[in-house]
Amino acid sequence: MVAHEYAHGYAALRQGDNTALMLGRLSWNPLKHIDPVMTLIMPLVTFLSFGVAFGGAKPVPVNPRLYRNYRRGDIIVSLAGIVTNLVLAVVLAVLIVPLGLAGRAMPVLESSLAIIQLMFLYGVTINLVLAAFNLIPIPPLDGSHVMKHLLPASWAANYQRFGRYGIIVLILLLWIPNSPISLWIKPVFILTNEAMRLVGPFVLPSPWTT
Repeated sequence: MVAHEYAHGYAALRQGDNTALMLGRLSWNPLKHIDPVMTLIMPLVTFLSFGVAFGGAKPVPVNPRLYRNYRRGDIIVSLAGIVTNLVLAVVLAVLIVPLGLAGRAMPVLESSLAIIQLMFLYGVTINLVLAAFNLIPIPPLDGSHVMKHLLPASWAANYQRFGRYGIIVLILLLWIPNSPISLWIKPVFILTNEAMRLVGPFVLPSPWTT
């Protein structure tokens, strides 16, 4: 979450908008990105109501009018968080290998390294799910910022106005069994299983990973 939001702010800064920097949101401090409703209350309510924890971080403030090129800047800033999640997934998957080798070379560290590996295994799945979910072209998700630039101007205006209902639509779609979102996310688990197959020989045996 922190890396995703930081990426938005950093990309905006590179595009000419220093809003996030000036407001102290270009930070790796998790507390800066916690929203009482989206990060704490909504995940609890949706989990108790629908069995799915849905929420998000406090959006990093950006001012697209400050981008040197509005269309290009908006697309880059919107995709920055998604790209960061994908990079993190790859990095975490790769790091599982040296952790496994180190655990076999130093048995005294095996249990501790197995826990770290488990964190990384979950991290691969979580980051891939976040990347895919944020690509959904429903406002206010990142994918909607790209979609609006692909639509005719008149359609884009109505599309953006639809954004006020986006959260409600997303919650309803998450609640519906076999919803389009489930189909959208399904390739992520196929990719995750393939990644696990590749790093599986290096995963240390433990009560947490077996």
